[in-house]
Parts: sequence; structure tokens; C-alpha cells
Amino acid sequence: VEGINKMGIIHKIVNILYRKRNPVNWHGLRQLQPVEKDFGFNRGTPVDRYYIEKFLAINSSLIKGTVLEVGENKYTKKFAKQPVQSEILNYHTNAEGKVITGDLSKSETLPNSMADCFICTQTLNFIFDIEKAVDGIRYVLKDGGTALVTVAGLCQVSKYDQERWGDFWRFTDQSIKKLFEKAFGSDNISVSIYGNVFSATCLLQGITVEDISEDELNFNDSTYQVIIGIVAKK
Repeated sequence: VEGINKMGIIHKIVNILYRKRNPVNWHGLRQLQPVEKDFGFNRGTPVDRYYIEKFLAINSSLIKGTVLEVGENKYTKKFAKQPVQSEILNYHTNAEGKVITGDLSKSETLPNSMADCFICTQTLNFIFDIEKAVDGIRYVLKDGGTALVTVAGLCQVSKYDQERWGDFWRFTDQSIKKLFEKAFGSDNISVSIYGNVFSATCLLQGITVEDISEDELNFNDSTYQVIIGIVAKK
């Protein structure tokens, strides 16, 4: 016991000496409210959107044939390199325009084997029955079809979603990989990680893409997973 206590005391002394040699620069950090609460939308482009679009741009060759996208088809229009048949999947039954209404966690509400590509960005964080939702992603794909999926690793709670259908999950590359391996098989998925401590801080503060440099955004540190991208082939 005495040995443990001595080691604890030594550890505390070392920590005190380290902090004295390496003081925290609190400038801009010691505040209880972020720069912008709404992810930075009022300032410009939120940091996570930069990573989502980077992931889709890298995998744009997979956006072909019949392309299904959640909520709207802006990414289909932006990243498709060839003419496609664009379809929209929406959770709302009262969605405006021509859309397919369905719940990813309830396969009976979804079209079976209709998409060559399914763009599903920032959606799984807001579905509680996550395993069934991943099964739903596979269900809508044709054989040989590919899902391009992004999820949040580090970000604030979305009050908009929380108040409507819920904000349930934050992922790591390990957790999302295990989920997709169960549905698609380990040989049919690849996982990418985007972010670093600075970009994560910027996202939490509502500091936007326009405020920082591409070098700062493009530095990747897997300890700070802002966005995780998944390519899953059926």
C-alpha cells in the first residue's frame, strides 16, 4: 500500500512539473458558449460537410445507374460523372416532390434491390435500431450495387433531429465496421476516417471551412474521428 501511495504522489508531482513547463494557452478556449451554435451554418460551410464531400468525390465513379439518396439529391447532382436516374428516399410521408417514402429500419417500407448506388450521408446517427438500418441499406441495393455512407464520430447533438426523431449515436471506425461487416461481409466494405483535433474543435465551435486552411482540414489523426465514410458493396 505504501508503495502504491508513493507512486501516486510521484505521479502527481510529475504532472505538476509538466503543467508548469507546458502551460495551457487558454486564449479563445476558456468560454462556455461556442463561436456559432448551429454547426457553423450561419458563418459558412460546416467542417463535417468538407469531409463528406471529400469522401463522395473520391468515390464518385461509383455514383452511376439508378442512384438513391436520402432527403434530397444534391450530392447525386454534384458528384455523378455520368447521366444517372436520380431517386430520393425520405422518412416523411408529407415530403414535397416525387420521393420514395420509407424507414431504413423497416425493410417492408423500402424498395427492394432498386439502386445501383445509395448515397446515405449523416443518417444512421439518428436511427435507434441501427442494425436494422444497415440491413435496410443492403436491402435497397441491387446485386453489385454500392452504398456510400457517412456517419458522425465527433460532433455536437443536433437539436433539430433530436426533437423530431432522435439523435442516438456517435461512431468509431471499429463500431461502424463491425455493423457493416455483419450485413455485407468483411470483404465487401472499406472504411475511411477524416479529421484531427483542430478540425474537431472547429466543428464543435461552429468555426467553418472558410475560416481555416485546407492543410488544417486534410491532416488526418485517427484519434479524432470527425467523419467516417463507408463504402459497402452488395
